[in-house]
Amino acid sequence: MADVITLNDATLDETLNGKQPLMLVFHNGDLRGDFSTAFTQTAQQKQDITFAKITMAENPAATALFNIGKKPVLIGWYNGIEVVRRGRPWGTDIPLAIDMLEEARRQMPINPEPITTEANATQLQTQNKEQHIVDNAPVNVTDSTFQAEAIDYSDNMPVLIDFWAEWCGPCRAVAPVLEKLAGEYAGKIRVAKVDVDENPGLAQYFQVMSIPTIMILKNRTQIFSQPGAFPEEAFRDLIDQAIELDVPQPEATDAQPEGGE
Repeated sequence: MADVITLNDATLDETLNGKQPLMLVFHNGDLRGDFSTAFTQTAQQKQDITFAKITMAENPAATALFNIGKKPVLIGWYNGIEVVRRGRPWGTDIPLAIDMLEEARRQMPINPEPITTEANATQLQTQNKEQHIVDNAPVNVTDSTFQAEAIDYSDNMPVLIDFWAEWCGPCRAVAPVLEKLAGEYAGKIRVAKVDVDENPGLAQYFQVMSIPTIMILKNRTQIFSQPGAFPEEAFRDLIDQAIELDVPQPEATDAQPEGGE
């Protein structure tokens, strides 16, 4: 029976470079109760996946490597690549993360080149972009990861961004629709979520005045931005149009929004 292990800056490298997929949660003792229970129980059931926790406040190198903010984050890691990321995770996030890890293991051979916590975070993000697994669920992006995970994520693939907050009722109504569409359009569009409370730099940069606000980027170009909790069919129309739209590749830009975590 496997237990959840505790990692730190000194022991992280060995686990990252292990042959097993890794479910790693960053926290400061503020995990949801349902998540903690599900995480422990699943660790005991899934012997072929390593389950680990790391305290953010005590391990700045690991926290910086993964661009972790102030809230708990669940990372699914395999073969030197971040396969899945869930901010403020719930227990229900674990089965999906496991599915994505197992799909990554089926698709990818073991990478013999080690990753270390001293590696530059931008280099790690670039590697993830070049070898990324197809998203089948929304991904959380932040002030510090937006450039790599949204603007520069992929040529020709639209990125639909949902600016939201946990207290927002219409945002909660939109969330399951985006979860569904992220799965249906996997490989054709990326769905990203920006918590405006945790990422004020992005909200200010894009002048987000009300939430939810839906934005679509393609080839580093903003092609749509409008507030509102749209019905599913409206989202489908937007996505279909974004996929078909021919957007020329722009010149190199310094479009990194100001304001980090």
